[in-house]
Amino acid sequence: MSEKVRLGSRNVAIVGPYLSGKTTLLESLLFVTGTISRKGSVKDSNTVGDSAAESRDRQMSVEISTASAEYNDIRFTFIDCPGSVEFAQETYNALMGVDAAIVVCEPIRERVLTLAPLFKFLDDWEIPHLVFVNKMDRANIHVLETLHALKAVSSRPLVAHQFPIMAGEQLTGFIDMVSEQAYQYHPGAPADPIPFPENLKQEEHTARAEMLEALANFDDHLLEELLEDIEPPPEEILKDLKMELGADLVVPVFFGVAEQDYGVRPLLEALLREAPEPETTAARRLKGKASNTPLAQVLKTYYTPQGGKLSLVRVWQGKLTDGIVLNGVRAGGIYRLMGQQQQSVNEVGAGEIVALSRLEGVKTGDTISTERPMELAKVEQMEPVYALAITPEKRNDEVKLSSAITKLLEEDPSLAWEQHGDTHEVILWGQGEIHLQVALDRLRRKYNLPMSTHLPQVPYKETIRKSVTSVHGRYKHQSGGHGQFGDVFLDIKPLPRGEGFNFKETIVGGVVPRQYIPGVEMGVREFLVHGPLGFPIVDVAVTLTNGSYHTVDSSEQAFKQAARLAMQTGIPQAQPTLLEPILRVEVTTPSEFTSKVLQLLSGRRGQILGYEGRHDWQGWDNVSAYLPQAEMQNFIVELRSLTLGVGSFHWEYDHLQEVPEKLAERVLASNGNGNNGNGK
Repeated sequence: MSEKVRLGSRNVAIVGPYLSGKTTLLESLLFVTGTISRKGSVKDSNTVGDSAAESRDRQMSVEISTASAEYNDIRFTFIDCPGSVEFAQETYNALMGVDAAIVVCEPIRERVLTLAPLFKFLDDWEIPHLVFVNKMDRANIHVLETLHALKAVSSRPLVAHQFPIMAGEQLTGFIDMVSEQAYQYHPGAPADPIPFPENLKQEEHTARAEMLEALANFDDHLLEELLEDIEPPPEEILKDLKMELGADLVVPVFFGVAEQDYGVRPLLEALLREAPEPETTAARRLKGKASNTPLAQVLKTYYTPQGGKLSLVRVWQGKLTDGIVLNGVRAGGIYRLMGQQQQSVNEVGAGEIVALSRLEGVKTGDTISTERPMELAKVEQMEPVYALAITPEKRNDEVKLSSAITKLLEEDPSLAWEQHGDTHEVILWGQGEIHLQVALDRLRRKYNLPMSTHLPQVPYKETIRKSVTSVHGRYKHQSGGHGQFGDVFLDIKPLPRGEGFNFKETIVGGVVPRQYIPGVEMGVREFLVHGPLGFPIVDVAVTLTNGSYHTVDSSEQAFKQAARLAMQTGIPQAQPTLLEPILRVEVTTPSEFTSKVLQLLSGRRGQILGYEGRHDWQGWDNVSAYLPQAEMQNFIVELRSLTLGVGSFHWEYDHLQEVPEKLAERVLASNGNGNNGNGK
């Protein structure tokens, strides 16, 4: 079935939902190409992919793994990508450097929806992709039903490249839809030709007719042949498949069982024949502006225990040589990766994916060149949706934390961190609970920084409900020598929500000398940092109306203390009340889950603002709501649980709002116990 292809390369990403069998497929691809002599398994933690300790601990991909294989004079570079939505940034960054992607999925109708965001990304960036329906030995729906379910979540037409032959629930072979030759699988060996199974003739004919009609939408000559009932030759069909796959116009579908190597060889043959060459991909990415100047883009950054920083790059044009200077930084070495193993090379050309060492200051997504580079498009950074407050278990480690987190964020740009101004906590942000646990594992393993964690405090505020006037504060202190004397009268009143703090004075007759008035404002501001309920006070206006001073004992410091005493007396009289931050959230969800999302928001004290169809997403909705920050902590966990893992949200701070009385009592009781918590 193969044809001789000139010496070259193909860069292929293996993508798909969690548990679809991507790492197993990579192992099978390496085995059938002769790259490895014995297959590992995820269960036994001995695969080429998932070689990181964090992956093996969880038996799931948490970062991309790269492996090379030679097959029929082509060097394949495979990138095994995480399937969990919490590590999608890794996948999207890697996809920017490949020629094609294999989308691995299971033949389970209920899980097909999980492919929708991935298909959307691939089509938005026009990345050619094939589908490999894995685990056909566990299929719970018919082949044609599988195809129709997949078509419902793809904006590009899916075409069956082969038709599986089943014996009960067992996959025994396939029919090549181009040649209509049937084959039988054998464990550990290529498939053999067999006579066409007559019982599949009608179903295969239906699927093949759909394939040819889809291809004919982009080829007038093929359309004419079909209209005239002329059987197109296999060469013409293959030519159309190559052209339309390369332009991301159609998505060929394959079936197999990666664990048994079934379907893997036909998949490889299709990648040889039909996947676009690196030159084609480069012409698309560079928009026809190629030259011989070395140009590459960073797909992933690693910090290894032995070799320090490694930057995985796709070479788009020119050559990279040992010691080359890119973006003003001299590369320390060039390596091909096989999981965590590195093979040193002196020179690589356009179309290769390799790792460069010690590119300090260069980040994931950066375009690098020997000259001022043209900036290649890069993936948007995902917004964080889950947070933990972190503290080093050993107090002396606090000085090392900033440097370690900086490296952590270089390896994984979908993480973020902040030193919160109100709560003074160090908060680590990410895409979910597992995502942050992996990050914490890396801090412990790579940088010897074990962390204690807790849910971040809610940055509550307080304000007042009524005005009070002529609140008196007098500070008088005598301790030998000059004493301290300050005397003020303050009016305190609430401001509209969001106005912050306003200070003014209406002093007449010099009862408080001008040089002491800044001290009064300073004392007021210092008091507002920590109000009687235990939180910063906002939306308050304070006016200095009267006072008195002593010519010898008065000072700015004394008036500051007097102002604090006045505030200490006045604020409790002004009916202080607790405020909580309210976020505006935009939730995206498949329409079939919209009603559940509305219930989820309402059940968390959310105020629904409305919902509408999501732009450019068939069958998806955007739901807008106000949501108290105290209710957000595990919101992403429940949202994903309700939406098969595909629901997401964007959030931003909107306003402060009074906390309901019963909830305020619980928050204040909790705060009184030393835990400014979550209002739960």
